[in-house]
Amino acid sequence: MHKYTYEFLKDKTITSNLFSLSNIITDLKSKTDEKKDSNKSLFSKLETIAIKESVEGSNAIEGIFTTDQRIKEIIENNSEPLTHNEEEIAGYHDAIKFVKENYEHLSFNEETIKRIHAMLVSRHIGYDRGGQYKTSDNVIAEKNNNGTIKRVIFVPTKASETEKAMSDLCLAYQVYRDDYDIPALLLIPCVIVDFLSIHPFSDGNGRVSRLLTLLLLYKEGYDIGKYISFENQINKYKSNYYDVLERSQNHWHESKNTYYPFIEFTFQILYQCYKEINRRFIKTKSGKDKKNERIEAIVLDSIVPISKADIQELLPDVSVTTIEAVLAKLIKENKIYKIGTFKNAKYLKNK
Repeated sequence: MHKYTYEFLKDKTITSNLFSLSNIITDLKSKTDEKKDSNKSLFSKLETIAIKESVEGSNAIEGIFTTDQRIKEIIENNSEPLTHNEEEIAGYHDAIKFVKENYEHLSFNEETIKRIHAMLVSRHIGYDRGGQYKTSDNVIAEKNNNGTIKRVIFVPTKASETEKAMSDLCLAYQVYRDDYDIPALLLIPCVIVDFLSIHPFSDGNGRVSRLLTLLLLYKEGYDIGKYISFENQINKYKSNYYDVLERSQNHWHESKNTYYPFIEFTFQILYQCYKEINRRFIKTKSGKDKKNERIEAIVLDSIVPISKADIQELLPDVSVTTIEAVLAKLIKENKIYKIGTFKNAKYLKNK
């Protein structure tokens, strides 16, 4: 039986690369937070966009689709679902709104997890039947095109052991969350791997896991998922997502698994979210009249290192020569510094 212990996260030597990524993300979080008060209108727009992209992205990972128009009608107009897929989509919308609006008052415990699951599936099986742990064993399998099982990827916790496993997981999170030697950003992906390995519900485990990820990130102050869809970024790298999860679940039952592939993947997704909010933010700076002012605004407002190619993509009407001249001027004025050389060079504002 798996043991829910995260003592290994205290070993900073083994996880030096992950600690470095954690520090980068923390720095990007700080820079993004600084922009919120002076850009309230933009962040409000990003919130609206992110909800739609999250509903669409998380369901797409599970192969649940409908048209863009129907997603818009369900989310914006509260349109009644017409198909099973639309019921799933509407349920995710209910659940993500619940997490977003109530995360400060929610704890990572069985009550919260069951409540999220109930909201997720209530549209098609009924609220009173949602939030119930599985009553029969399940397997994670890769299937052929005809629906037959190609191979078994992972065998989750047995139904008879699920309730105790979930109790142990929630207790372990509470204990290690309060351990100041363990950074929350490292702990959260480990807990999600364990949740997915238990696979406590007969359906909806993947979507619940992504909602729980958002919940735990929000509670630690990492609210980037409100403005850039965390789920949509995962969907872009879906095959990698399943690969790192499988690698992190290998030998899980014997407590000999490694969480590092899934931790690193989660960090990369967070980094992509911050890169995307940076891209959307600096695009709003491209409306200035003078080309040199537009270039300067983009570079100085970027929270991640930006290349000449990135600037060209944002300002297609500006020549490379003009971009290079402005970058050289900013370096000379000590406003930015250069990272790397030649074609791989990137630029970032001096603190």
